[in-house]
Amino acid sequence: MDTPYGNAPLPVWERPEPQPRATPVPLSRAKIAATAIRLADVHGLDGLSVRKLAKELGVGPMRLYDYVINRSELLDLMVDAVYAQIAEASHRSEWRATVLAIVHRTRDAALDHEWFSDLLGGRPHLGPHALAVGESTAAALSQAPGVRGIDDLQRALGALNAFIIGALRREVTERRTARSTDTDVTAWQTALGPYLTRMLETGRYPTVARLVIDGAHLNAEETFHHNLITILDGITSHPHP
Repeated sequence: MDTPYGNAPLPVWERPEPQPRATPVPLSRAKIAATAIRLADVHGLDGLSVRKLAKELGVGPMRLYDYVINRSELLDLMVDAVYAQIAEASHRSEWRATVLAIVHRTRDAALDHEWFSDLLGGRPHLGPHALAVGESTAAALSQAPGVRGIDDLQRALGALNAFIIGALRREVTERRTARSTDTDVTAWQTALGPYLTRMLETGRYPTVARLVIDGAHLNAEETFHHNLITILDGITSHPHP
C-alpha cells in the first residue's frame, strides 16, 4: 500500500472503516473495542486474544483483521476508548482544576479498567482522544505559575506523568495481589506482627517504628489527591534555584 509511511499501512485512526456487509453480525471498530474492553476487564490483557474476541462477537477471527491488522492496533483502540471517558473531564475554567479533573478521571478509569494501567508509560498513545487529553493537560500546565517556557512545560509534564503512572500501577497491583492471594489484612498483620515487633524493638528502625505505631491507615483516594496537590505545587509554583 502506498502511504505517507512508505509501504506501511496507515495508522488505524486514518484508515476508513470497512464497508458494511450484509451479515447477521455487523461490526465496527467501536463495537470491537467495546467488546475487547469487556473481556479485558474480566480476564486481563493476558486473557484477551483475537480468537476469544471473535468468539465473543460471533464472527470468524479473520473478519476482525479487516478492522485491525494486529493486536497492537486492537490495544490502541481500547486505550483510546478509555481516553474518551477521561477527555470528558478536560473542560474547566482554571488550569489547576483542569489538571485535577483529568488526573482523577484517569485514576477512576484505571480502577474501572485495571489493564489500562499496564499500558501507561509504554508505547505513545496517539489516538484522537489520547491526544485531546494530552493537549488539555499540556495547555493547562502551560498556564501555571512557574512554567515559563517549553523546557519548564516538558519537565512539568514528565513529573506529573511519572506520578500518575507510579501511583496507579501501585494501587492496581495492590488490588490484584489482594484478590489473587485472598489476603486478609487483619490475618496478615496478626501473622507478621510478632516478627515486626521484635525487629522494631531492636531500636535500629526508629522512623519505621513511628510509621507503624503512630501512622494512620490512609484512604487511597485522599492520599492520591494529597500527593497530586504536592506534585502540582512543586512543579509549578516553586522558583528555580
